[in-house]
Amino acid sequence: MTVNPFNDLDYALFFAIVLVALFVGFIAYLWRKPKTMEDIQEWGLGGRRFGTVVVWFLLGGDLYTAYTLIAVPGLASSSGALAMFAITYGIMIYPIVYATMPRLYNVSKKRGYITSSDYVKDRFDSRLLAMLIGLTGVAAELPYIALQIVSISYVLRAMFLPATVTLIFAFALVAIFTFVSGLRGPALTAILKDAIIWVAVIAIVIYIPYKLGGFQPIFADASKYFAASGSSSSTPLFESPTLGLGYTTLALGSALALFLYPHGVTGTLGSKDTKTIKRNASLLPLYNILLLMVAVLGIAAVVVHNGVFSPSTSSFAIPYLIRDEFPTLFTSFAYAAIVVGSVVPASIMAIASANLLTRNVYLEYINPNASSKTQSWLSRILVLVVIAASLAFSLIKVASGDIVFLQTLGGAIVLQTLPAIYISLYTRKMSKYTVGLGWLAGISAVIYGQYIINFSGKAFMTGAYDFIYVGIFGLLVNLLVILIIHGISLGLGKVKDEGLIDNQEFVIDQ
Repeated sequence: MTVNPFNDLDYALFFAIVLVALFVGFIAYLWRKPKTMEDIQEWGLGGRRFGTVVVWFLLGGDLYTAYTLIAVPGLASSSGALAMFAITYGIMIYPIVYATMPRLYNVSKKRGYITSSDYVKDRFDSRLLAMLIGLTGVAAELPYIALQIVSISYVLRAMFLPATVTLIFAFALVAIFTFVSGLRGPALTAILKDAIIWVAVIAIVIYIPYKLGGFQPIFADASKYFAASGSSSSTPLFESPTLGLGYTTLALGSALALFLYPHGVTGTLGSKDTKTIKRNASLLPLYNILLLMVAVLGIAAVVVHNGVFSPSTSSFAIPYLIRDEFPTLFTSFAYAAIVVGSVVPASIMAIASANLLTRNVYLEYINPNASSKTQSWLSRILVLVVIAASLAFSLIKVASGDIVFLQTLGGAIVLQTLPAIYISLYTRKMSKYTVGLGWLAGISAVIYGQYIINFSGKAFMTGAYDFIYVGIFGLLVNLLVILIIHGISLGLGKVKDEGLIDNQEFVIDQ
């Protein structure tokens, strides 16, 4: 049995950092305070006034989360270089952002849209399609928020704290500061979050290779451990060549999915103009340096651990590496950084989900005359509901082990909104029926793919499907149905411009 090495000073430092971060979230209510926070534009998007620096931190806090700090290195510690798909898709994301998000932002600002489903509603003149796309986004966020929650639980357990009670308390505080401050809370907290994460990661990346003799010995020793584990016959550290299709489709699917997530859209729509979005599309790849560093630490954890981690214990790779190799005071600091790095994105994700439920379910189907004040207060209440639902989701079997698959599960779901959002930014020729049937086919294919892998949440379909990423499989089915129906409509002469948004409204303001 492992003896608890932490003392009162260590715990005091840990809780002090977490509470300071949460306090910053509370006082964000006063930051650039508008005349009223009882406005969905102000509470949900920060009034669309965030500049390049704030958006850089906000999207960094939004996109580089516990997935970066726990899930990716955990996958590296159990599956080797497969984890490097995260680096690959991190490179692929930003050309997609550059091509799509300024157009979505431009029309959203002109028309006052809060969510991507607001856009879908007018683009296809369909409340039903907008609701389906919105609910798909919420469904995709639940496993992603659960990933943040489960990651915190691994840190708390490594620190010998009562995980369940502490976790509920931490997320209750997050829910409260999100309730009060809206998007300003995570935006301001993200600056502090990134500062302490970069300090912790750089210190670890310098010290661990120094102690282990450099990167070459780390990879050489890790290769031996992977060979001993029987992970591959030829290049032990790397996955079998049979996973080539899986690696490629997972990287591509993850890149396409990331800014389809409601929180990616919310963070972007909080920008003050399209130039801010374009600048961040070029600056945000700097975070990939952090991601690469942490992924390599997952390989180093194998060496320190004297063996490959099992899928069920892989999420302990980084917490144990830090605890075993550093003084307890630094360990407390690093653990606090991971916790803060989890609660900030969870807050943004909850806001984005709440906005979708308010705007595209309540406003459209329950109370079409709801004022902006009513919408703002309902979104605040729904934040609490979304966080509670994510806490419940974090307790199911799929939310254990290689928790990176919580993100790939969410990605598989949200990928099915790609035609309704990305493709429609460039053409009005798709009808709501075409896109709706494609969405239905894609979601059905994802469910079938999960059935193939026994609803384990794993990323790859097996057998005759040659390890293709289930999200890309669903998207291919989705697009195939759209092409068939569109082709039939074209042959019948039924294709015309759809929706209420004219193409001229996408022109980027200079």
